[in-house]
Amino acid sequence: MKTIAIIEDDVHIGNIIEECLHKEGYQTCRAYSGTEAQYLLADNSLRKRLDLILLDLMLPGITGEELLLQIQGIPVIVISAKVGVDDKVEALLGGAVDYITKPFAIKELLARITVQLRRTEINLENIVGQNLIVGDLVLDIMTHEVSTKGCHNTTVHLTRTEFAILRLLMQNKQQILSKAAILDRICEDTPDCTDSSLKQHISNLRKKLLEINSKENIESVWGIGFRLN
Repeated sequence: MKTIAIIEDDVHIGNIIEECLHKEGYQTCRAYSGTEAQYLLADNSLRKRLDLILLDLMLPGITGEELLLQIQGIPVIVISAKVGVDDKVEALLGGAVDYITKPFAIKELLARITVQLRRTEINLENIVGQNLIVGDLVLDIMTHEVSTKGCHNTTVHLTRTEFAILRLLMQNKQQILSKAAILDRICEDTPDCTDSSLKQHISNLRKKLLEINSKENIESVWGIGFRLN
């Protein structure tokens, strides 16, 4: 049974969402402020059970935007009364997988939840043993070596920072990740990586990937960030 966290300060809206999710067979947990959500996500046993987060932006305490940057490894659908394009862009570049504006149709919300959970299951299927596989790339998550399918004799070893970047891009294939989002999501594994050094790390990673498959795997999206092709 999938577990979904509802982070929403409007009790009425939260209750409606929770009731509908229960009818669809989902388990839920609630947080009514950004600060309460932080405590919820700090519970590792609970965090490991979460499959999806529904996040309001205008929360008391810590804002949804601030909270979004702290969430790693769990898909987040933003549900907000903010309808501006800039708000949507900021949330999506900050790591949200989808954005729904209030008022919303519960049928549409349930459909978007289904889509995101299906995508998560597909991503999990890319993990084979100790390898993360996307397209032709095979990343060994234990040895930090990358190779290509059918060419495992040609491997290159990645530095800790290069490994963290490539793993993140592979886990979010075809999704554009901003520099800020990349730095935030790899900061625990690579505290030495900074805004000024990120470009060099990605350049070095590109050169290593060219050694094994002669392709430009990492695309720069001007003014936004990077994505894995």
